[in-house]
Amino acid sequence: MAKLSTILDQIDAGSMLLPEFQRGYVWNRDQVRGFMRSLYLGYPVGSLLVWETDTTDKAVRGVGVGASGVRQLLLDGQQRVTSLYGVTRGRPPTFFEGDPAAFTGLRFNVAEEAFEFYAPVKMKDDPLWIDVTELFVRGPESQIERLASDSRNWPYVGRLMKLQNLLEKEFHAEQITGPDKTTDVVVEIFNRVNSGGTKLSKGDLALAKICAEWSGARPTMRAYLQRWADEGYDFSLDWLLRTVNAVATGRAPFSALDDVSADEFEQALSSAADHIDLVLEEVASRLGLDHARVLPGRPAFAVLSRLLSENGGEFTSAVERDKALHWYVHAALSGRFAGSTETYLNQDLATVAEPNGIDELIARLERWRGRYDLTIDPRDLDGAGKGARFYPLVYLVSRVRGARDFLTGQEVAAAADLRVQPLFGKAVLSRAGYRPAEINAIANFVLVTPETASEVARRRPEEYLGRAEEMFPGLLASQSLPTDPDLWRVERYRDFLAARRELLAHSANDILDGLRTGARVDAPRLPRVVVRPGGDDEIDIRAEEVGALVDELVGLGLAAPERDSEIPDPETGRALSVAEAVWPDGLQPGQGAPVVLELDPDEADLPRMAELGYEVFTSVEALRGYALRRSREATGGSPEDAPVSPAVVSTPVPAADPAQEFHQAMATIYQRARDETGYTATYLLAMLAEEGGVETAKRLLASATVSTGFTALWHKGRLDLTVEALVLDPRFESLFTPDDLDIARARLAQFDYSPQ
Repeated sequence: MAKLSTILDQIDAGSMLLPEFQRGYVWNRDQVRGFMRSLYLGYPVGSLLVWETDTTDKAVRGVGVGASGVRQLLLDGQQRVTSLYGVTRGRPPTFFEGDPAAFTGLRFNVAEEAFEFYAPVKMKDDPLWIDVTELFVRGPESQIERLASDSRNWPYVGRLMKLQNLLEKEFHAEQITGPDKTTDVVVEIFNRVNSGGTKLSKGDLALAKICAEWSGARPTMRAYLQRWADEGYDFSLDWLLRTVNAVATGRAPFSALDDVSADEFEQALSSAADHIDLVLEEVASRLGLDHARVLPGRPAFAVLSRLLSENGGEFTSAVERDKALHWYVHAALSGRFAGSTETYLNQDLATVAEPNGIDELIARLERWRGRYDLTIDPRDLDGAGKGARFYPLVYLVSRVRGARDFLTGQEVAAAADLRVQPLFGKAVLSRAGYRPAEINAIANFVLVTPETASEVARRRPEEYLGRAEEMFPGLLASQSLPTDPDLWRVERYRDFLAARRELLAHSANDILDGLRTGARVDAPRLPRVVVRPGGDDEIDIRAEEVGALVDELVGLGLAAPERDSEIPDPETGRALSVAEAVWPDGLQPGQGAPVVLELDPDEADLPRMAELGYEVFTSVEALRGYALRRSREATGGSPEDAPVSPAVVSTPVPAADPAQEFHQAMATIYQRARDETGYTATYLLAMLAEEGGVETAKRLLASATVSTGFTALWHKGRLDLTVEALVLDPRFESLFTPDDLDIARARLAQFDYSPQ
């Protein structure tokens, strides 16, 4: 057993470290809050698993790296210990990798004994909300003074001291010792005991074995990733590892690295970084794709890096280079690696090693697509939204064809700063009755300077396109825009999209075919530019709603999604959806299935997406409820401790049937409980969003005990706001079985309450 304070002191002293194979910090705010609540209430919070070993030859993170002697490496309990350290010390530990916002700003309400993160409107100048970090860092004196300003708060001082004494609690710590415990063995032990946490991925396991021999592996890879991030690219560690694997072994599965020595890995990493730099340079200067937002098909970098490795680090000729770029763009746009990444990478890595490897790659892609000319069809651009798989194509075409600015007539590539701007304003199109998928179509976007973006946002296309073409002949062609003035009117917007899709596809095919045939070998190189999203003339309400949800979930520590993202069928490349938001690795990376928010379900292939394992939500409310429930489950806390979220049903909806009316009534009692008693039943909100009113009520009635919400409302003297009371409303009794009704009556009678 070890006191929590002792464990934290060991971290400060550098005698408790983290093995390099461990992932970084992945907990979100709700998990931190739930953990602190469990500690405060004395609930079981699990034990620690530490590896006591000589760290001289081990890859570790934290103070003391490189120092000799026996240290304790934390195997199981990193998230808990890191959270506790961050909350009580006010800073992350030295081995920390992650977002410190997950444990910054925690508050404790001494009256309700509740933990929440700082919300200014709710907590500012309220002495009952205690800054938890300040309590541990500076002591309780100032907090007690704040409470003592009102004599009614004196009974809460004991709760304040109970919180401060958390560090006197003890954790049970199991130790792994013995010279036979190699990194491989310990990694296996880690995955066995960590069944409830975040298991190491195949990439983590492969890297762990490399780190056992070369302690600098992970830090060196992180340094490369940071350098690319500084240049505008956001690559992951697994992505880089996959590319290194391709260079070292010519294979995709991480298991191939088992036979790679540390020296071989170090050399392959250096070579892979050089190859990636070369590919990035060519993709930017030849195609204009020069930042993360427009860089598609990233798994293809492994194949191109292997090609360069086979050629001694260079393309054998300018013709081979352009053919490689031709293959890269078509592989990315067709979704070649969107499904079974490892399978297709293996095929392509084997192909690239053949004589005339780049030609064979193109031929394989043609066979896979079923198109022996690899052309872009205008229909490929139909319904594709900004940020979707074909969005980079508009950017590529505009950059390579020398798109000219509407105000100056100069090539936009010459500007230091650009905007991706909708030609037809979203608000104007929305008022005209166009669907979101049409409004956000990539055929509606152009590349312009910031000054022109402001002008475009204020005016309609028919007001300036004709004059721009008159002043700068050929400007519309440079932007792949139709020259028929009739198509510039809002009423003809669908016809405009069809015409521009034709022009974009024609321009794209001209460029890509030129790369394949060698016709563009002497094309001038393009400068890098800074590109920012365009500013719309009015706020897109639905986009704002999605944005608010994303901000809320990210605020809880969940992953940021890909916005307006196209989901391709991994077998055919066909677009299944252009979703408002996609979490491809789950709401928390590595935990759960990929999550999709699709607000236009009629335009998506939902059955196929379900077949592929996507969890699809067709409303913001449903996804919010799901996310809150998942977050609540991860904390192990009580339902009422789920983070407070805005009401999901705030506008009355005409009832089409009793079940719908009951759902509306359930939403109403949630709001009344919040507004009239100050009780926020977020758990009820989440269940309503996911399961509907009737099923939520049945689940609550089926529970062996009353819900925490029932108890809370009883304490507040408002059992009339319980689900049980609503079930017994004569309007809704027909929705439930006699057993359901008997349970509801018995529970209310137990607390001396009868529905009016």
